[in-house]
This record gives sequence, structure tokens and C-alpha cells, in this order.
Amino acid sequence: MATATTHGARDHARAQHGTRTETMPVVPASDWPAAVPGTPVWAETVAGGNYTHRVLARGTELRLTDLAGDACAHLLLYVGGRPWERLNTADTVKVQWNAYLGADRLLLSDQGHVLASVVADGSGRHDALCGTSTLVRNTERYGDGAPQSPSPAGRELLKLAAAKNGLGPRDLPPSLSFFQGVEVREDGALDFTGSAGPGASVTLRAEQDLTVLIANVPHPLDPRPDYVCTPLEVLAWRARPTAPGDPLWDATPEGRRAFLNTLDFLTARGLA
Repeated sequence: MATATTHGARDHARAQHGTRTETMPVVPASDWPAAVPGTPVWAETVAGGNYTHRVLARGTELRLTDLAGDACAHLLLYVGGRPWERLNTADTVKVQWNAYLGADRLLLSDQGHVLASVVADGSGRHDALCGTSTLVRNTERYGDGAPQSPSPAGRELLKLAAAKNGLGPRDLPPSLSFFQGVEVREDGALDFTGSAGPGASVTLRAEQDLTVLIANVPHPLDPRPDYVCTPLEVLAWRARPTAPGDPLWDATPEGRRAFLNTLDFLTARGLA
């Protein structure tokens, strides 16, 4: 179809209506072909070397799936309407006395609040220590790290996602990574353990209204010389936040205090 004229370009664009590709958002999310546990609010497949973002309501559950075994989801979280309160990876590790992400772990802000909880984990290969890749590092390794290049850096993609939510580069703290593991040796060195294989998933629950930023790029410690990253499935549905009486609420003294801090914060503002 000729696109040299405005009419031709319009006809070509309209001819794409209804086309579904391997990596794209599904709008509305209710058109997602597979069933989810609740009313779907976000359905998307993110290509390797790409990013996505969404605002999610408190209680929403978000499932990330490594479809082919080489996805790596670099995640940032911000409190809805209060972006100065955001994911703090250092406190997430320190407060819970554990450097490894997994089921029943909490993702914390620097104000002692729970942003999200990990309610299910079928991967076990994650990282809370290294953050994402940078322009300088990717340029050294792959020859380029710009967002439009064949090897975009995670931080560069997160800048784009941030900008679409009114945030700038100074608003990007260290991120968490899902689906590519890192372990700490006795001497303090880091070992890259790779992925758990195709189909692994992790489910998070938003414990406050959140702005979610995700870049799907290779882990910075991935030793392979080529830029390898495969599609990431992102599905979210309506659910309920963790409440008193839930086993996760009282799983640890530190977690219980973080949940109490969060409930106190939300109650004072009429949000809980």
C-alpha cells in the first residue's frame, strides 16, 4: 500500500486496526485471551530492549512472566500522587535482613511504608543489589546504549518511562531486577546465576496507589557478549491489599511494623 500521500498513509494506518503482534499492549485489557484471577486492568507483552509504565490502584496484583527465559524486568515504584516517596532498594534489603527477593518479601520506601508485596514467586532468580544498565556501560559492552539503539540501557529507558509520568532523571533511584539472579559469595563478590527458564513468573500486590516503571533489558552482570533479552508478559488485575489477619501481615516483626506504618499513613489521609 502506497504511503507517499497523506491519504495513502491514513489508509495504511487504518489497515492495521485489529492487528495483534507478539509484543504490544492489549487495550482494553479485558480482551486478553487468557483468564486472570480478577478483572484485568493491564495486559501487555514488552519486547526485549523496551519499556512500559502504568498507574495501578491499591490492591492491584501484577504478574510478570519471563516467556522465553531471557527477560529481565527492572522495576521502579512510586507512591501515586507523592512521587518523592519511592522504592528504596537499600531499605528493602536492610529492614528485612535479607538481600534476596522472593515470595513474602516486601518492597519498601525510605519512609518505612510497604509499596508492594511479593505474593508468589515461581522464579527465584532476582536481584536487589546491582540496579540496571547504564548508557556508559552499554556503550562499552555493545557499542551503544541509547534508547533507540539495538542495545538500549535500562536507565535510559526508565528515563523515558519517568518522563511520561512527570518525573526526571533525578527521580530514578536504583531499581530491582526480576528473572536474572545474583548471589553474594563469602568474599563479597557477586555471581550471576541467570534465569530459571521459560515461563517463570512473579506476582506483586500494590499496597498503595503506585506508578510502576519497567524496563526489560539484559542484567548488567549478564556475561554474554551479545545483547540478549526476550519478551516479558505483564498482567494486572483488581484484587485487595494485604490486611490484618493475612499471614503475610504477621510473617515477621519488621514486616508487621511496615504494614502498620502504611495503614497509619493511609488512614490519616482517608485512604484506608
